[in-house]
Order: sequence, then C-alpha cells, then structure tokens
Amino acid sequence: MRRACLAALLIACSACHHGAPPGEYLFLWAGDSAGKASDFLAVIDANPSSPHYGGIIQSLPTGMVGTHPHHTEAEMPADDHLLANGFHAGRTWLFDLSKPRVPKIVTSFGDLAGFSHPHTYIRLANGDVLATFQYQADSIPPAPVQGHDGMSMGGTHSTGGLVEMDERGNVIRSGGASDAAIADRRVYPYSVLAMAPIDRAVSTTTDMDQADSAATAEWVQFWRLSDLKMLKSIALKPGPRGDEQRFTGEPRLLPDGKSVYIHTFNCGLYLVRGVETAEPTSAFVKGFDGKNCGVPILTGHYWLQPVPDKHSLVALDITDPEHPREVSSVVVGDAESPHWIAIDATGRRVVLNSAGSKGNRLFIINLDPATGALSMDDRFRDPGTTHPGISLTGKTWPHGFTGTVEPHGTVFSR
Repeated sequence: MRRACLAALLIACSACHHGAPPGEYLFLWAGDSAGKASDFLAVIDANPSSPHYGGIIQSLPTGMVGTHPHHTEAEMPADDHLLANGFHAGRTWLFDLSKPRVPKIVTSFGDLAGFSHPHTYIRLANGDVLATFQYQADSIPPAPVQGHDGMSMGGTHSTGGLVEMDERGNVIRSGGASDAAIADRRVYPYSVLAMAPIDRAVSTTTDMDQADSAATAEWVQFWRLSDLKMLKSIALKPGPRGDEQRFTGEPRLLPDGKSVYIHTFNCGLYLVRGVETAEPTSAFVKGFDGKNCGVPILTGHYWLQPVPDKHSLVALDITDPEHPREVSSVVVGDAESPHWIAIDATGRRVVLNSAGSKGNRLFIINLDPATGALSMDDRFRDPGTTHPGISLTGKTWPHGFTGTVEPHGTVFSR
C-alpha cells in the first residue's frame, strides 16, 4: 500500500509539473541604480493562480557591480539557458533557469572574435547564437561615466560586427560591419534579425553610448547569413517630422516571411522590402509621439510599441504593413517611461518595465490576440497596495540587497 501511495503521489506531482501554466515565472535582469551593489537576476512569481502572484522568489547576484545590466534574449530558449549582457562591462552571462527557483550561472565571457560590447543575442535554427558586438575590441572605452541617462561611456569607438557562436561563447564565424561605401564611420551593430530561408541577416546601428552625440544611426545593414559577409548599408529616410529615421532599433520579420519592420528610437516605424535583392528598399509607415520609443514586439499581426512620451503601450494592426492601424493602447501611469517588453508563450500576456523612470515599476498587460485589445493586469501588484505593477524601489531582495533597482531585460519562463 505504501508503494501504491508513493506511486500515486509521484504521478500527481508529475501531473502538477506538466500542468504548470506557460509563463509561470518572470526572470528580471537588473542592477543597483546607485552602482554600488552587485548586479543580479531575479525570479518573480508570474502564475496568476498563485497566492503569491507578483512576489519575489529568488535573486542571484553575479558578483560584479555597475556593469549596466541591459539586454537579455527576448524569449526563453528551449534549453532554459538565458544570455544576458552587462553592457558597460562588455560582459555576457549565461544563466541556467531550468529550475526556476534555483537559478545558476553557467559561465560568463567578454570579447569575442576581436569585437567587444555585445548587445543582442538571437538563437538560430541550428542551435547557434547570432550576436551583435558594437565595437572593435581595441577600441574599448574607459570606465563608464555616470550621466543623467546612466549610459554614457566616453572614449573613442571603432565599428564592431556580428558573431555566430555557441551559447558558451565559442566562436564559429564573424563578420565586420565597416562599410567603405558610406561616409559615416559611426556604425555600431545594435540588433539583428536572421532570415535563413533567403540566407540574409538584417542589423541596425544605434550606439549604446549616449555620449556619442555625433552618431545619428539611420543605417540598416544587410548580411549574407551563411558566412556573415556584410553586403550593403542603406540609410532610412526622414519621416514627416524630419528625424524619425535616427537611431535604428529592432528589426522584426513580418508574417509574409520576407518583409521587415524596423523601429527607431526616434519613434519611427519603417517597412523594408527586397532584403534578398541587391537593392533593398525602405519606407516610413508610422510615427509615434515623442522620442526614445522602447523595444517593440511583433506577435501575430499586431505590433506592440512602448511609447514613453505617452506613458503607454500601443498596439497596431499590421495586416496591411504599408498602413499600420492603431487598435488599442494602455497607459501605465504618468510617472512611467515604458521601455522593455516581452510576451509569454500563449501570446496573451506581456511584461513591461519602465527603466529609468520615476515610477520604476514592472507591469503585466493582457493582450487579446483576436482583437489586439490591451488591458492592465490589476492583480499583478505589491501586497497591500492598490497600484498595479510591482515597484522596483526600496525592496529587499533575497540575496540581501535593499535599494532602488534599475531593471532591463525581463522574460517569461517557458
């Protein structure tokens, strides 16, 4: 009977594990805003049926201070190993999150293939990682200069490139982004999109060093994916305001499998076509209010765009990509400057943070994939408060840090 009970218990536990909802946890990559305590990865309860929904479960310090925790991968990889960069330090960490409540650091690494300061990582179908590295390794700037934006570094940079590697940083191939055909030498790979069926990659060029006021970064670059040869650079053209083309950000593949949307941090949205040809084209299709527009995602035929000047997340129906149409928006509060977003595996929940804002909160927003309607998840909040969202100011974290957290990359578990 004891064996029968044990077997029943094991089956029940197995069923509970496999019945766990997608996105049961959030992983938050963050640092001390004062730059005095270790940067860390935090684990947050994101299960809506949990009695501790929104609670902090665990935090894992890296042992390094002030690296400027920045981008992680945009979604959790199949092996539950997540890459994250400390941009100012030019350092990459690989976290093992297969046991979400017990996160581990697998390894970390720095310069690769003669390049420094990685920014974006994407997984390829063959299991490799394609990453952007902003600078040449011999142009590493001096120690970061703390500015009002917390991102100014100073120093002189030289153009970086793309690196294909395994997740532990073993280099497979690389290619430089310098282009003698353009006069602008201030080209620093920012983000990248791989298009394997046509053997192409598309990258953008915003310099993460905001002290570099000379770089306007209107450039988009096209690569042969199979050998990382840079083929062509084109400059986006101004929109109606005159400067929407500056600071190219995130490229996203449209549902047709061959066209690309590229957002800019100056709040422009551009349609790129003919990626597989010798002469790709671009066209301005939408502008958003203000500047410093955050990291977007494309889900189904909806484009979700954080718009800091409106303190909101905006949903566009892009069924007609030349004429995107706003269908919904949600305001997260006048003190918030939404920047990073990521979506769960169901395509129904979006995590949003407001890095560098007075509010400094983490939100979950519901998305109706049939209509594009957005709504605030009011249940995701700190205990005993009426304000939606989790405050990242003044908390004590499990590893012992108390203070104000500067959040960035945040992703759902699988």
